[in-house]
Amino acid sequence: MKLLSAAALALALASTSVAADQKKPKDDPSQIGDRNVGNCLNFYSIQKEMALGQQLAQEVAKQSKILDDPIISEYVNRIGQNLARNSDAKVPFVFKVIDGDEANAFALPGGYVFVYTGLIKVASEEDEFAGALAHEIAHVAARHMTCQATKSQVAGVAAIIPGVLLGGWAGYGARQAVNSAIPIASRGFSRHDETEADYLGVQYMYAAGYDPTGAVSIFEKLESMQKTKPSAVAKVLATHPMDSDRIDRTEKEIQRILPSKPEYVITTSEYRGMRDRLIALENRRQPSPENRPHLIRAGDDKLPGTDTDARPTVKRKDIVE
Repeated sequence: MKLLSAAALALALASTSVAADQKKPKDDPSQIGDRNVGNCLNFYSIQKEMALGQQLAQEVAKQSKILDDPIISEYVNRIGQNLARNSDAKVPFVFKVIDGDEANAFALPGGYVFVYTGLIKVASEEDEFAGALAHEIAHVAARHMTCQATKSQVAGVAAIIPGVLLGGWAGYGARQAVNSAIPIASRGFSRHDETEADYLGVQYMYAAGYDPTGAVSIFEKLESMQKTKPSAVAKVLATHPMDSDRIDRTEKEIQRILPSKPEYVITTSEYRGMRDRLIALENRRQPSPENRPHLIRAGDDKLPGTDTDARPTVKRKDIVE
């Protein structure tokens, strides 16, 4: 019974913490950096969260193809660091670019953010790309990954109480060891977490000088792509479900909480240059039509679409007597 009371107390403390933080000015962008948005019961200190994120980031780097172009990587990092400076996050950030076609980005605990090249190609304007990055930064600032992990542990304690009473803590310890090895990044966020990340993300964009409607624009593009190119957004939809209600809500929140400014950053020549460079790099990897292998059928005299003789010829050096 004491164990059950402890689990109930932990849940009560979590509810009290959330209720207290709801009074803080989350809808006032002028308070960014001076407010606590990670309002949940959390068993992870900031240092442990950073260590966990570093470990997971190393695994991601091993399993992914990290883009090695310094110009593209530096510019993505510059955009990300500008947004992070204008956020509520309490950790340093690391931004990496993954060479992949998915229009996706994801965050790990402790400030590690990975962006796919496919997202850069979809985001034709810098404010759209900043909107996607700001959303991931918001997940880190609100500590959604470790809050979720803590909630799972509290639920796990409640679930194994009968087993503990009958068989001791050995089984519980083994279970916790298994759970801690599961990559947090592979778990989808709750609808509440996604809503909060949208809410905070547009504020971070606004504080960094971007047009916050860029977030709406990239959301609309992803929603459209899920109908026309579902394979290109499969992963982002698994972790960040997209629908018209979410887009409408974000538009209304921008109008409600963000005072208009005389000017915003929508895009820059540097962003366009970086994006063009990425597209050019990918085009160079694709073999040109004349260099692609052709299937020659019996009786063909010419290569398809050319005047080149399809029949093999043998050239020999002249025999000198």
